[in-house]
Amino acid sequence: MKVMQLLPELNSGGVERGTLEIARALVASGHESLVVSNGGRLVAQLEAEGSRHLNLAIHKKSLSSLWQIRPLRRLIQQHQPDIVHVRSRVPAWLTHFALKGIPAAQRPHLISTVHGFYSVNRYSAIMTQAEKVIAVSDSVVKYITDHYKNCPPEDIVRIYRGIDPRAFPHGYQPSAQWIHQTFADFPQLENKFLICLPGRITRLKGHETLIHLIQKLQADYPDLHAVVVGGADTRKAAYLDELETNIQSLGLTDRITFTGHRPDIREWLAFSNVVLSLSSQAETFGRTVLEALSVGTPVIGWNRGGVAEILNRLYPQGLIDVDDQAALLHAIRQQMDTPQQIAPVTEFSLQDMCDQTIALYDQLLKSG
Repeated sequence: MKVMQLLPELNSGGVERGTLEIARALVASGHESLVVSNGGRLVAQLEAEGSRHLNLAIHKKSLSSLWQIRPLRRLIQQHQPDIVHVRSRVPAWLTHFALKGIPAAQRPHLISTVHGFYSVNRYSAIMTQAEKVIAVSDSVVKYITDHYKNCPPEDIVRIYRGIDPRAFPHGYQPSAQWIHQTFADFPQLENKFLICLPGRITRLKGHETLIHLIQKLQADYPDLHAVVVGGADTRKAAYLDELETNIQSLGLTDRITFTGHRPDIREWLAFSNVVLSLSSQAETFGRTVLEALSVGTPVIGWNRGGVAEILNRLYPQGLIDVDDQAALLHAIRQQMDTPQQIAPVTEFSLQDMCDQTIALYDQLLKSG
C-alpha cells in the first residue's frame, strides 16, 4: 500500500519522531511511504530510510495557507496514496478541502492522530473528523470523547506511542569517553547526585518548580545538582534569561546547569540519578518518562495525563499528586537516601505502535 503522512515541519518533537518511525516501518514492510511537510532537518534521515519527502508549505496557522489546497490536491491526485494520515491541525484542514475537490470514488482513506490536548474549538475539531482517529493514550481518548461528541467512539483507536528497547536498553551506561567529555564540558557535575529535567525551555515544563526544589534541598544535600537538558528557541530566549536571573538571585548558579539542546538524551537520562516530569499541563504521552524508565532511571512526575498512565504501569511509586510540593520534596529525599531499582520495561514498544498503526491502515483498505 501507499501511505502519505502530513505534518507541518520535520525538525524535532514527538509528532515528527512518530512520523519517521511509521515511515520506516512502512518501508521495512515493503509499502510505499510519502511524507508531506514544509521540510526541516529530519528530511535527510527520512529519505535515507527509504521514504519520499514532498515539500509543501503546510505549516503556517494563517489564511495564506489556503493557497496550498490546490497544490496539495494535485499531489494527492498525482501520487494516489491509499491512505492519507494527518498529524496536525493545519495539514488536516488543508487535506479536508483538498479531498473535497476529488471525486468520492477516487479519494484515499483518511486517518488522523490526535497528538495533543488541543484547545477545544471548531478549528481543533478537524482532528476528530477522519475515518479512524488514533489517540496516543487513554487520556487522549477521554479528551476526544468528552469534547467531540460527533466523533463516534468506535472510530477512536488508542495506539500508545512506543520506544525501541534496543535503543534504550535496561541498565544502559554512557561510555567512559562520553562521561570524560561531559565532565570536561560541565566540571560542576562530577561526583554529584543528578536530578534531570529534560525538555525544551518553555513555561510549561516546570523549571520554576525545579528551582524551588533545589533551594529547599541544598542545605541537607551538598552533592545535589540539577541538569536541565533541552534548548530554548529564539522565541524563548527571554524566558531562559528570566530563569537564569532567578537562579542567580537565589544563589543557586553552582547547583543548576542548563546543557542546551542535546542529541544524546539517552546518555543524560542514564547518567542522571532521578528524572523529573513536572509539566504544568497534562502531557498526552510522555515519551521521555518512558525512555528514562527503560534505561533504569527512576522518574518522579505529576499524576495526570499520559505520564500518569506510564508511571502507573511501570513505576507507580514515582507518581505525585499534581502540585503537591511537599510530596515531591519527600519523594526526592527518598530517592537520595535510598536509591530505587527499576524493573526492565516490557510495555510501550515501538514495534507494537508500528504494528498496530499498519494493521489499522490495512483494516481500512480491506473495508473498501
